Amino acid sequence: MKLLGILPFARFLLEQALKPGDIAIDCTIGKGNDTVFLANLVGETGHVYGFDIQKEAISFTTERLLKHQINDVSLYQLGHENVGAIVPVQEHHRVRAAIFNLGYLPGGDKSVVTKPESTITAIKGLFKMMASGGIIVLVIYHGHEEGKKEKESIDLFVENFSQQEAHILSYQFINQANNPPYIVAIEKR
Repeated sequence: MKLLGILPFARFLLEQALKPGDIAIDCTIGKGNDTVFLANLVGETGHVYGFDIQKEAISFTTERLLKHQINDVSLYQLGHENVGAIVPVQEHHRVRAAIFNLGYLPGGDKSVVTKPESTITAIKGLFKMMASGGIIVLVIYHGHEEGKKEKESIDLFVENFSQQEAHILSYQFINQANNPPYIVAIEKR
């Protein structure tokens, strides 16, 4: 047996939740890697909604989608806390997975970071709309000051989540240096 790294494990969880025709949400599109991955999982009959506050992230992802000839994606230069207002109510039952890569845009402005308040608002909105068996995957990068604050807030939020409503998993490597990223996954019961 070989343990999966953080990003491969995040993708493994998404693969288990999604099938063609589903809706997936990329809550922090960054450079578009997860957006393309999700679009390939949901296929031409599915749809991906992507969110990022940075124009640079929208540009990176748009280019990547064009390169891969992927059309069934809607990108929004908005914070992920707006997911509930963007995804049409009649589509909520098809939302089966969402992913966050928290922190800052790799290679971008490190002063522009995700915030615990907007992330928790997004989690609540996604959980409410998501079908039973759906999953929210958070990859938490906490090697910077704002990341530490977000980590503490999210950990507290999920520790107090009702076990009757969700299964919550933490996946991390505890013997690595330099605050390695870890995963929190929330599966709706």
